[in-house]
Amino acid sequence: MSKLRNLRLMAVLTVMVTAIAMLVTGGNAVAQEKKLVFAVPGIPPVFGSVIAFLAEKDGLFKKYGVDVTVRPFDTGAAAARAVAAGDIDLALSPSPLIVNQISNADVKLVAIYGLEYPDWLIGSTDPKLAKCQDLSGQPVGVDSVGGARSIALKEMIVPCGMKTENVQEVALGTNVGAAMVAGQLKFGVLHIDDVPTIENQTGKRITVVTTLKEVNPVSHYLLLVTRSDKLAQNRDALVRLLAGLIDAGSYMRDPKNADRVAEIATVTGRSQAEAKPALKKYLDMEFWPNGHAGLARKNLESVTKTQVAIGGIKPDKTPVTYERLTDPTLWRDAAAMAKSR
Repeated sequence: MSKLRNLRLMAVLTVMVTAIAMLVTGGNAVAQEKKLVFAVPGIPPVFGSVIAFLAEKDGLFKKYGVDVTVRPFDTGAAAARAVAAGDIDLALSPSPLIVNQISNADVKLVAIYGLEYPDWLIGSTDPKLAKCQDLSGQPVGVDSVGGARSIALKEMIVPCGMKTENVQEVALGTNVGAAMVAGQLKFGVLHIDDVPTIENQTGKRITVVTTLKEVNPVSHYLLLVTRSDKLAQNRDALVRLLAGLIDAGSYMRDPKNADRVAEIATVTGRSQAEAKPALKKYLDMEFWPNGHAGLARKNLESVTKTQVAIGGIKPDKTPVTYERLTDPTLWRDAAAMAKSR
């Protein structure tokens, strides 16, 4: 009887210790069981994804009790399709693409975070081909037809009366810069960080034909999207993931961490020497949101308006509303969680 009593006492103590551990960790033991796959655009990935790789590699997701694998996809369009199909949990994808998918096909995606400031530009390796009209009939490097660079190209050539049908889109994923270095293309849709890399490798200046900011000063670059049913199922884990991104953003903005961030940014195919000045340029333009979710209504409604104007949203479809497109409450809860730590 004494032995049975001791066994019962040990069982009770085990339950008590487990309960106390759960209280001390804030329930993280439960959250740690949840694994999420986070897709980012480009192979190699675009610079905007550095914040996600930092949070993964430096344990900032795990700090909040969520296990996140960051996985590069060929394009943001491919990543968005994988989320919509239920193959992965969330993706960082081009904002115009997401607006068009939801508006045209009622794809069940919801944005929970975003990068508001696109850095797209059309670059030329030939200083004599420096005008928008010079693009007519020319091959232009993009990621994929209908992808982020393709959509940006469509917007940037509107002022000179052209459509994408007036140029030859060459689908190259994130290797547009490499094709320009090799002399295969004279024109390409580029990111800011593409320019110095091409110039360093060719020894020639890139002529900026136009920028998206010139054409449309109020726009939006990338949205972090998940499927609406996954949001309901994984809300706590997604909040924890966002808290990790908030911490990563704070870390990136501290100048003393520039070398470490530049080291992680080599995942984009840049050297540390190239990534460090690019990081400063991006921080100066608040590329990654600081103190907010990156889901400004005016920016996203501007994207929707532009897509209606250029035909991205079909004439017989109703453009997505801001309320349908976004759920900023997850970032609100993540900010409170990050602040409490």
